[in-house]
Amino acid sequence: MSLNNIFIAGPCVIESAELLDTVAQELVRLNQKYGIDIIFKASFDKANRTSLQSFRGPGMKQGLKMLGDVKEKYGLKLLTDIHESCQAACVGEIVDVIQIPAFLCRQTDLLVSAAQTGKIVNIKKAQFLSGKDMRYPVEKCLESGAKEVWLTERGNTFGYNNLVVDFRNISDMLEIVPNVIMDCTHSVQRPSAGEGKTIGDRKFVPAMALAAKAFGANGYFMEVHPDPDKGKSDAANMLELSKLENLIKQLI
Repeated sequence: MSLNNIFIAGPCVIESAELLDTVAQELVRLNQKYGIDIIFKASFDKANRTSLQSFRGPGMKQGLKMLGDVKEKYGLKLLTDIHESCQAACVGEIVDVIQIPAFLCRQTDLLVSAAQTGKIVNIKKAQFLSGKDMRYPVEKCLESGAKEVWLTERGNTFGYNNLVVDFRNISDMLEIVPNVIMDCTHSVQRPSAGEGKTIGDRKFVPAMALAAKAFGANGYFMEVHPDPDKGKSDAANMLELSKLENLIKQLI
């Protein structure tokens, strides 16, 4: 997939068919207005929530059906994440991009199974790794048959309950792969800092995107929601859906 700018957007987790429709309709409108090709993102299972009581999503079977409906109704490309190697084959039948969560980016079996689907593999850089370290997950995928691998920056652990973005990682990762994505919403998190949940501050999302562009990023990952404060996952970090257009205008 060769694009001037890669845009990935959607809700953190599948909450309902109505939410998916609302977001998908706006992405279609933006695609048509600006001649872009936003990839729709939503997770069927948030397997790494802080608390056992946190909402995880509908699960793989129902979630993939709902994502498939989005693809059929709106013609959008799809991205979702996997947490176990056994999920890769089924997910690869539906989506265009398989995402590897940051915490799991060194899990060899997970990387190999994603690569073997033939789909694009987007690997999020772990919070504990440098950009240069990501050559090894990429090598695992390429040596396992992946045709295309993307890397995503999402910040590094900075003490307890905080992340900081070293934008030099973008330049380092561009020496490994041609497409480097900036995760503009997860990078503003304060992990586990909210009494059993992750909090953060969405007001920094546009600045994260623009700074990443200055450092050479050619893709932008943004979780969006029509009413983020009511979101069931990553509520504090998701961008308001109504503000997505203005940010895309600045980036293109």
